[in-house]
Amino acid sequence: MRVLAFTRYDRDAASTRYRLLQFLPALADAGIEVEWHPLLGDGHMKRLVEGRGGAGSGVAAAYARRMATLASARKPDLLWVYGELFPYLPAALEQAAMPRRVPVIYDWDDAFHLAYQANGKAAVRRLLGGKFDRLLKGAAAVTCGNDLLREHAARFCDRTVVVPTVVDTDRWRPSTPLAERPIIGWIGSPTTWANMRPLLPLLERLHRDTGVRVRAIGAGSAAEADRFDGLDLIEWSEDSEIGMVRSLSIGIMPLLDRPFERGKSGFKLIQYMACGLPVMASPVGVNSSIVEEGRNGFLATSEAEWEVGLRRLIADPALRQQLGAKGRERAVANYSLASQAPRLIDLFRAVGRG
Repeated sequence: MRVLAFTRYDRDAASTRYRLLQFLPALADAGIEVEWHPLLGDGHMKRLVEGRGGAGSGVAAAYARRMATLASARKPDLLWVYGELFPYLPAALEQAAMPRRVPVIYDWDDAFHLAYQANGKAAVRRLLGGKFDRLLKGAAAVTCGNDLLREHAARFCDRTVVVPTVVDTDRWRPSTPLAERPIIGWIGSPTTWANMRPLLPLLERLHRDTGVRVRAIGAGSAAEADRFDGLDLIEWSEDSEIGMVRSLSIGIMPLLDRPFERGKSGFKLIQYMACGLPVMASPVGVNSSIVEEGRNGFLATSEAEWEVGLRRLIADPALRQQLGAKGRERAVANYSLASQAPRLIDLFRAVGRG
């Protein structure tokens, strides 16, 4: 089977690495050949992290390259599309660019439809508000990062399955020994840093009271104005990503309770759990099902609840180890590459032409 795969970003984006690239060896072993084409590469994500803007004038050229790829590529057995082919262009144009009679699988790990339906510009809502509805109606299948996204996609496509964003738990493993001084950690991007800001006064207070440090990985320029004495801003890199998470003692995922955030797939929690960390999170969206209260971590809706949970974890190394071990078990069983690759292979075989 031959598959043409399209992502928005190159491998610097977590979505590309974990929703597509890490599956390629397993797909190849199953006889599924994937030819991958990112839309925006050439350091686009690095510029965003550094606060230097995106692709700018290069967007038109990127769209032209993608159009040419679709027109010139040998007809595949399946199209595998992360989100959409052409952001901010109408569904009709996107569908017209696709090779005829080739099934399409769309992959969703965020509430992509809200970018148009809840857009601040009336013209965008009017012209593109129904884009994803039309795309999904023409899809052979949709893979979704969580049940909330699946429920939306299932209104338009009969074959919708949840494929959580996972890690290779043979590589993402607990650190031995654990850090002596507790470190509260967060991993993300400049676009998700806003979820951390309401928690920063508490984290600063905990640093003053207990000496605990806070480590933010990947926040980039968005977090520079939020620095305090106990906050370490760490530049993300693919080579050091696993080691950076393994250096933490507690993994946190605060989320603002808003429509887009409710569609998040809880990937931070999965990264932490795979490395044997206890977790704390806001009970927003899929977080409530990933975190088992008191078993692998805690959920918190208020600053007071966050404080109680974090103080318990800071003060009790044995509790951290106990919760982290249960989280590791859950990650291996439900959120590992080994547990999800066979499901993706079965789906490709079911809907592809090969």
